[in-house]
Amino acid sequence: MSDPAQYRRSRQGTQPEYLYEPYASTQKRSPAKPLIILPQTLSEVTGPVFGHDDVKAGDNDLTRQHGGDPIGERIVVSGRVLDENGKPVANSLVEIWQANAAGRYPHKNDNHDAPLDPNFSGGGRTLTDAEGRYRFLTIKPGAYPWGNHHNAWRPAHIHFSLFGLAFATRLVTQMYFPGDPLLPYDPMYTSIPDDMARNRLISTFDWETTSPEYALGYRFDIILRGRNATPMEK
Repeated sequence: MSDPAQYRRSRQGTQPEYLYEPYASTQKRSPAKPLIILPQTLSEVTGPVFGHDDVKAGDNDLTRQHGGDPIGERIVVSGRVLDENGKPVANSLVEIWQANAAGRYPHKNDNHDAPLDPNFSGGGRTLTDAEGRYRFLTIKPGAYPWGNHHNAWRPAHIHFSLFGLAFATRLVTQMYFPGDPLLPYDPMYTSIPDDMARNRLISTFDWETTSPEYALGYRFDIILRGRNATPMEK
């Protein structure tokens, strides 16, 4: 293999490297040759266009997708999607997926022996408003083992996918929770060289969106570009 250093990302340590040896799967999927930039066609950058008709009312409430209440701690996750100048990004499609409160995904390949929750599917979506704001009501996910190294556990996290006006503008990241003791042991989190950038993946407790006697609130703003950009997945 060629020297992987020459294919590193160049955003001053704010983004994870393609190859990070403690994160085992990057050893197989990181590039072995210089990247080739392919020109985009007009159809890739202009469509398909996402509109309000594609997202139904209630798609952002993961606690009301079935006949009963899911098990676990209810939480409100909200924030803003911003560009590098702090301007809101309106009408961006924000999707999330996550494990249930026991740390289990409803997927056939998830062989963790934690229980499934028939009232929780773990996926939702919404569009940002004119101020770039989004909001989800969900259940706090549990940690789970993932086999990357000895006694490996993933911290509680929520996956985020953001679309612009076309599939070619998709970005994916993860949100963590404050005070999680597993963070220093997680190579997905520690693969980001810059401390400040890494900490931008940790949500903050939000008193303003906490619902009395119902759900705690967490804020997670997403910055798309620039020195203060939110780290995105490889």
